[in-house]
Amino acid sequence: MTRIRITLHSHGRVDGRTIDADTGASLMRAAVAAGVDGIAADCGGTLSCATCHVHVREPWRSRLPAPADDELSMLEFTASARDPSSRLSCQIVLADTLDGLEVDLPPTQY
Repeated sequence: MTRIRITLHSHGRVDGRTIDADTGASLMRAAVAAGVDGIAADCGGTLSCATCHVHVREPWRSRLPAPADDELSMLEFTASARDPSSRLSCQIVLADTLDGLEVDLPPTQY
């Protein structure tokens, strides 16, 4: 199991939630299964919509593999501002080394 802290900053509010997910699942699938608001995941994880955009906090960002070219291309289409911490949650595969992962959700995915 991997524990993930997800924080949503929206309309001046900050809502945080911790979920537990199976190792090997994508962060996007785990968040959707847990009913986390703020990850639309319109394409279902096929890397074609950018509606599962997250900002990965350090030190976790440094522990992830570099994004592939396809992910980098899709990150150009995020609705909220992209920054160096931006990743698509469908491309983050949960592992024991990511236990305690912390991500922030952008204010909007559309």
